[in-house]
Amino acid sequence: MEYRNELKFQLTYLEMQKIRYRLENMMAYDQNQDGDFYTVQSLYFDDIYDSCFYESGSGVDNRKKYRIRIYNGDPGMIHLEKKCKVRGLTKKVTEEISLESCRKLVSGNQTDGGGDLEKELDYMIQSKKMMPKCIVEYDRCAMVEQVGNVRITFDMKVRGSVRTAFFPDGKPEGFETVMLPGMHILEVKYDELLPEYIRRTVNLETLQRQSVSKYVLVRQKFKGQRSMVI
Repeated sequence: MEYRNELKFQLTYLEMQKIRYRLENMMAYDQNQDGDFYTVQSLYFDDIYDSCFYESGSGVDNRKKYRIRIYNGDPGMIHLEKKCKVRGLTKKVTEEISLESCRKLVSGNQTDGGGDLEKELDYMIQSKKMMPKCIVEYDRCAMVEQVGNVRITFDMKVRGSVRTAFFPDGKPEGFETVMLPGMHILEVKYDELLPEYIRRTVNLETLQRQSVSKYVLVRQKFKGQRSMVI
């Protein structure tokens, strides 16, 4: 299935740990996770009108965001991603890009080809004035289940920076926490149906679903500050 369901919740660390403990008997940890969590770092792009920011903040349907993502601060593997949302469902298109292409996209210089998604973002940068706006970083624990293609993530210590020039080669400066003290994000993603045994274990009926965007949280935190590309 191309488009998936994505439910988001803001919970305390203790609430998330209780859910994680209950799920350990029925779900596996992501095969790429080494230890209790891994660190996700994403550079987000937006146009001169901040269209992605305002559309996400107001819940506009049929929208998309572009981002470049690395894991555990390692630029050895770089993913370019486009996340689309249509009628409440989400789809993510991912493409691995080179470090050289990443640097050109970040600096606004034209790339030398690459895959379809790289060409698409390059076109958006050159013609629509898309540019890096902020970096979002958090520690993620991920659990998966083949039935329903379920993926549950626990995103902790969400923080951000507008010092985009450091991406992806070095540790960005100016990181600040963007959520209320002690609050983190739980995401539940699945295809058509969420298995009932997982629904009951997570106890979804008692949780308050929220429309929370990490990108919007970071932009709101640094409102009035420009991204520092160079």
